[in-house]
Amino acid sequence: MSRPIRIAAAGDVHCNEARREQTIESFSRLAGSADLLLLAGDLTTHGEPSQAAALADACDRLDMPVLAVLGNHDWHVNRTRQVCEVLSSAGVRVLEREHAIVVVDGVEVGIVGLKGFVGGFAGSHLPDFGEPLLRELYSATGEDVKALDAGLKAIAHCPVRVVLLHYSPSTDTLEGEPPGIWTMLGTDRLAAPIAEHEPDLVLHGHAHAGQFEGRVGAVPVYNVSVPVMRQDFWVFEVSGVPVATSALH
Repeated sequence: MSRPIRIAAAGDVHCNEARREQTIESFSRLAGSADLLLLAGDLTTHGEPSQAAALADACDRLDMPVLAVLGNHDWHVNRTRQVCEVLSSAGVRVLEREHAIVVVDGVEVGIVGLKGFVGGFAGSHLPDFGEPLLRELYSATGEDVKALDAGLKAIAHCPVRVVLLHYSPSTDTLEGEPPGIWTMLGTDRLAAPIAEHEPDLVLHGHAHAGQFEGRVGAVPVYNVSVPVMRQDFWVFEVSGVPVATSALH
């Protein structure tokens, strides 16, 4: 690899019509600073297509691939199909239990993207027992785990491998949030495929009061929620071992 791959990332941008010009101006500052942009969910305020259009306007002006996952806010009014259509019209690829391969300077960068879901961590796991709705929730997270495993297998040949989530796979990046709500912020069930396949980098959002950096085994995990970073974006340089290099206001 001739140089590190520069990956800009942000989560919880919560775009809406009122912030359209601010969003466009913020995204424009990425020019020349990154090779691709990954957005870790909560792209909109409440999941309205008109809110997605504000983000689409900003992304359409970028000369780099943009990939994203949805977050809980993007599901709020249950219009995700329309939201994805608006973003797709601007060249944004929304991943849900999918993988994509982007070529940067001849180097394949594999990205596995999915929203993830709730489920908890040691001492607070939601069980596969009881009411059908509760078991349905457990099953949905199980499908996420399967998709994450399959996606990591599919990009195993890529020199650079990234996992893009909304919900967290690690309690490290939840520190600062009330422990009583950690079950709703992610689950360590997502950690098993990460620990097994050891991607270069895991990115997530959602935990606005959490910590920026954590780990799953040997794998670095970053909470790129804008309220956590206190910046618009963070640019990671990845060449085998990722290094958080710079914040972009």
